[in-house]
Amino acid sequence: MQNLLPEPPATLLPAHEDADAALATAKQAGSDEAYADAAGRFPSHSAAWAALAARAFEQGQPVTAYAYARTGYHRGLDQLRRNGWKGHGPVPWSHEPNRGFLRCLYVLSRAADAIGEADEAARCAQFLRDCDPAAADALASN
Repeated sequence: MQNLLPEPPATLLPAHEDADAALATAKQAGSDEAYADAAGRFPSHSAAWAALAARAFEQGQPVTAYAYARTGYHRGLDQLRRNGWKGHGPVPWSHEPNRGFLRCLYVLSRAADAIGEADEAARCAQFLRDCDPAAADALASN
């Protein structure tokens, strides 16, 4: 059966220059504290939570990674909804401001799997692919 309804338009989150600058400063510092400071100063910015989640996961702390990724994921959902997303439709990886949310979703899937939440890991992986298959491919290849 063919779906005759058009796909919703892509959701493009707005840029947040101050939050991005704080994240760049954290990257230069290279410490968990610097990333936590960026997330604390800009708690609605998913990219800061994604960075914290990825760092925790790489350090063998899946529960901490899960918590950071879950926070960024929910903050990202809030942002998406405020920008017209209706619960489905593309969230393109090619649009840089979307990447924080998509990274949170990716780390959330990995951390969920690491703590034995296989169903949630699969749902998050599928949601990421539904948002943009290019995101799933780019993140998996890192």
